[in-house]
Amino acid sequence: METRLLPLTFALLLLGGCSARVVKVSPGPLIRVEGQPVSIRCDVIEYGGPREQDFEWEMSREPSSQKIKIISTFDTSYSHQSVSKRVASGDISVVRLKDNEAELKISEVKALDAGFYWCQTPSTDSVISGNYEAQVQLTVIPNTLKVSPQTPPPNVPEGSDLTLTCNVTRELTHPTYLSVTWLVKKGTTSEEILTFGPQGEVVTGAKFARRYADGGIRLVPGKNGVFELVISRVTTSDEGIYECNGTEWTHENGGKWIKIVESTKEMGTVAVTPTGRSLSVKASSSSSPSSSSLQLSPGDTMTLLCSVAADNLPSVTPEVTWLADGRELITMERSGVVASNGSRRAEASPERTEASLERTAAGEYRLVVRGVGGPDGGLYACRVRAFIGKEGRSSGGGGRWHMVAEKTSSPLTVKVSDISPSLNVVAKRIREASVGGATFEMSCSVTTENVGEAGYSVLIQSQDSLESNVRTIMTLSPDNVMQHGGATDPNRRDSLVLTKSGPAEFRFRLAGVQLSDRGFYWCDITAWTKQQPGQTWTKATSSESNKVKIDFQENGPSFSIAIQSDASSVYPWETAKMECSLSVSGSSPKTDDLAYEVSWFFTRLRGGQTTTQVAAVDRFGVVRKMLRNSSSDISVERKDTHTYLLNIYGTQDSDSGEYHCIATPWYLSASTGAWTEAGELMSSRVFLTVKFAVWDSLKLPLLYGAAASLGVGLFSLVFGLVCAQCCCRNTTHTPRSRNKLMDLEMD
Repeated sequence: METRLLPLTFALLLLGGCSARVVKVSPGPLIRVEGQPVSIRCDVIEYGGPREQDFEWEMSREPSSQKIKIISTFDTSYSHQSVSKRVASGDISVVRLKDNEAELKISEVKALDAGFYWCQTPSTDSVISGNYEAQVQLTVIPNTLKVSPQTPPPNVPEGSDLTLTCNVTRELTHPTYLSVTWLVKKGTTSEEILTFGPQGEVVTGAKFARRYADGGIRLVPGKNGVFELVISRVTTSDEGIYECNGTEWTHENGGKWIKIVESTKEMGTVAVTPTGRSLSVKASSSSSPSSSSLQLSPGDTMTLLCSVAADNLPSVTPEVTWLADGRELITMERSGVVASNGSRRAEASPERTEASLERTAAGEYRLVVRGVGGPDGGLYACRVRAFIGKEGRSSGGGGRWHMVAEKTSSPLTVKVSDISPSLNVVAKRIREASVGGATFEMSCSVTTENVGEAGYSVLIQSQDSLESNVRTIMTLSPDNVMQHGGATDPNRRDSLVLTKSGPAEFRFRLAGVQLSDRGFYWCDITAWTKQQPGQTWTKATSSESNKVKIDFQENGPSFSIAIQSDASSVYPWETAKMECSLSVSGSSPKTDDLAYEVSWFFTRLRGGQTTTQVAAVDRFGVVRKMLRNSSSDISVERKDTHTYLLNIYGTQDSDSGEYHCIATPWYLSASTGAWTEAGELMSSRVFLTVKFAVWDSLKLPLLYGAAASLGVGLFSLVFGLVCAQCCCRNTTHTPRSRNKLMDLEMD
């Protein structure tokens, strides 16, 4: 080859500036694992001669040691005898990728293959220029990658967590990196769940990306190459054969991650046990758990238990509903919120059934219905719907709830005897409040049947009218504990009294009634019983009394209004004043207990319906002036408590028109102690005329014109005399002819 290159070298010296040949190989050093395939690419550019180039590969253990010929694209006998058998078997081969690109392949690299590789391209150029060979180092390391997965449980209850543990290690002799991948195989197809590494990044499979983002899949790195993947709230769709893949990577100078060895191991088959297969629901009575029926008397308390069992009970979130004759009575939602779905008794009678539902233990839910009556009898069953977070944490954390099972218990028969307690309440007026500030008092008497010894709770309720909302004023418990209701003004609690005046009689007193107290008042009384001393009260029955009305009229003051103007007509630029006067009669309040809101209005037309507000002053003395189509200015003046003055300064023709005022009185009620708004008052109208002064507008122009005319006349007279004296006088005297006339006949 050296002999062949000498003429080309000489030609290169003669022909400078030609394109230079460039031979390149894969950037190194290359780190590969023993027994794995190796590919080294080589390409040439900027060359002369034929388009298809040939390639020769050589290697040596050290850069300076003797090279061994490996393989050539054009010479089949090129290979050294130490590698000829491997070339013949195809373990070492060269593949032409393009005319100017070839690839050296070693199917199973050995430790003795480590060294330096040269790619050479025989010259076809007219001149020798550039490089004709490139070198790359290949490092071969032993295969120390170990993938040791831990076998997962073969059966996992639906809704529970599945932990997949995999141990991936290797002996670190050269800078290599590891990644671990979990896969699930369903049939013949494996789906990637999650990959961790090689740079510490996490990559999820397409079907598991949202689940990972919601927290349904999480990675738990451990020590010594142990990694855990936790799949939360598994469903039947998570069944399959799980696999663990460990991969060793190298990061080459070209910036690419190269996979140098990998190993995939099956972890085991996981089956998910559906919740519905193990879910059981039972309804029973707390007093007789083994009986399928329950006998109660009117006024008793019914207590029923719903028992829920499942293999994965801690992993599911139940929704519990009690059904009465197939209709929903009360529900505890997944969040623990209890929602009542109505009472059948409320449809049958005015009595109210009080139902409550609570979780008393894991898988146990207690229904309590106090004061049962005949309509509460029937078939009671407990329905349970089991939910899991299909995507996300158990609290829902951004994921979606998925119902996995529903089951209803066998019905429990509840019978209520026909003998029911009754209660009647009669309200009477003891003291009537006919005027504000007086005291109102009423009594409520109770009569009962089939109740026995009972305690009573009393609610004093009121409403402004029969259609308005009901307010609770005061309450008295069966233990005689009195409380004020939410509708009670804290400043008036000393004026309210509720006492027990007899074994079955209660009195309510309201002192210092006000206008806001007017309306209807009555007693809502409930009878409570105790099965045994020391037990809690149990509701027997309840009833409302007739309604007693507080109705009195307050004779407040009466008001009147008038408007007057100091002049009906003004000249432009003068000031117009209009006075709005109010008067009060009847029960006149004090001066400090009285205020007015006053507004002035204007219209251009006499008797016009469209008016424009000019100015206003509120009851706190704040004045507002409105924009007007006039250059005049206005002000509002309060002369005294009942008199308000509107001033218009610099009146213009646009200020001509009708004016009137509207006032709203406010007074402090002696009975209610609150400011009260009286009816709106409107005054009569006054017409203001802004005169157009003809003489005032003409006298100055006339005076100026007369003065100008007189001046011009005098100037003309003086000028004429001067001209006559100076310009027209003859200084040479011509004697007058003595001849009078010539004889006319001379012609």
